[in-house]
Amino acid sequence: MKFLNVEIPVKNLPVLDPGFVPLGLFFQAYEKNATQPLCIAVERGGGQIGTWECKVYGTSEMKAADEYYVDRLVKFLLWSWGGFKVSICGNDALAAYVADAYRQGGSRAFDCDFMANVYERPFEVAALPYSQKPTAFQKSESVGRHLDGARIGFDAGGSDRKVSAVIDGETIYSEEVVWYPKTISDPNYHYQGILAALHTAAAKILEKGRKVDGIGVSSAGDFIDNRCMVASLFLKVSKEDFDAQVKNIYTRAAEELGRTLGYEIPVVVANDGDVSALAGAMGLKENGIMGIAMGTSEAVGFVDRSGNICGWLNELAFVPVDFSKKAMVDEWSGDYGCGVKYFSQDGVIKLAEYAGYKFDEKASPAEKLKVVQKMMADNDPTARKIYEDIGVYLGYTVAYYSEFYKIKHLLLLGRVTSGKGGDIIIEKAKEVLKAEFPEYADIDVSMPDESNRRVGQSIAAASLTEIKKQ
Repeated sequence: MKFLNVEIPVKNLPVLDPGFVPLGLFFQAYEKNATQPLCIAVERGGGQIGTWECKVYGTSEMKAADEYYVDRLVKFLLWSWGGFKVSICGNDALAAYVADAYRQGGSRAFDCDFMANVYERPFEVAALPYSQKPTAFQKSESVGRHLDGARIGFDAGGSDRKVSAVIDGETIYSEEVVWYPKTISDPNYHYQGILAALHTAAAKILEKGRKVDGIGVSSAGDFIDNRCMVASLFLKVSKEDFDAQVKNIYTRAAEELGRTLGYEIPVVVANDGDVSALAGAMGLKENGIMGIAMGTSEAVGFVDRSGNICGWLNELAFVPVDFSKKAMVDEWSGDYGCGVKYFSQDGVIKLAEYAGYKFDEKASPAEKLKVVQKMMADNDPTARKIYEDIGVYLGYTVAYYSEFYKIKHLLLLGRVTSGKGGDIIIEKAKEVLKAEFPEYADIDVSMPDESNRRVGQSIAAASLTEIKKQ
């Protein structure tokens, strides 16, 4: 197909979503003949700057393609790395285009506000000559993998919360509890749910005659110094209540548990995507792992080939993977074709509805997913097509992500991967990689066993806290 004067070859189309056009293929096709150097620099906290070298056309004929390419590329880098300042180096017209998008009332106003809230400073777009492009400076850090002592790991998902009690590396207790954090506006609902989970796990540790040495939290959202800056879990909470009661919700719960037990308990809070990658690294005893948790949303994390967390946002749920203008719109960000509608329970529901299935209107998304999973367990051919199509999405998207991340292993987690459907997703993704991206065909795509697939993040979360020796 042809888009913005760029010819794009698409060989593998999802059966139920034939309008899907993978964004990564557009990038590849566009870049083949571009010649004008461009550098995009993204600055975030601690003086860290990420830079991305690319090329554009810079001609009137390719103006629309240049703008689309840079718009999507800036979006990817922002939601991957995070940042409060973007510098477009080498093309003032494209810098002006991006600046117009990232303003109040602009097409990327949501992204602008989001990053401003995360970093607590105004978002900025600058134009620089290519010769004055900033010098890249990024750092990574070792985190987690601490197994000594008695620990609590808590994983806050959008449909259920999971908690584990771990003693000297052995899981003595795990549980999952259904909850509805994204639909409740009272932050006390969330707080009491978190506190209840911590108390449950603490009781199991106390039964063993041990004290709670540390708490690790895996949660959707973006965290700086254990503070929740932004999180879709608290979608209905007012900004006033969020600032007052949510930013420190996990540390408050840990402090209250500590007061009950009579001693201070250290706590570390991390993005759930990074914890999913950490879970994979711990399970496989390997590095270079991208973890994708397919649940209420898409949570992505990455452990680099040195075994470190890069400190990036990795909020790839909001990165577009489909450039079809008919793609579903994410109700939170307002953008279309974002990963959250492809690698989550919403993706399963979307494809089921495309196939003509009518769900009970009163059913929650989690309940609708269970319907499709039951269909798959009964070998329903429509359900198989749903999971095969997610596999097609994934194959193209893994290749796309691999342009930005050095992926050796891709580990899938989350409720969408439970049952037979997870195996079908992997099988189809591998087919797409082998057929269209031989350079990435050796990426290992796998899942942990069923138990770890469901609660692996809470167990890995337990390892986040480093226990100080007395």
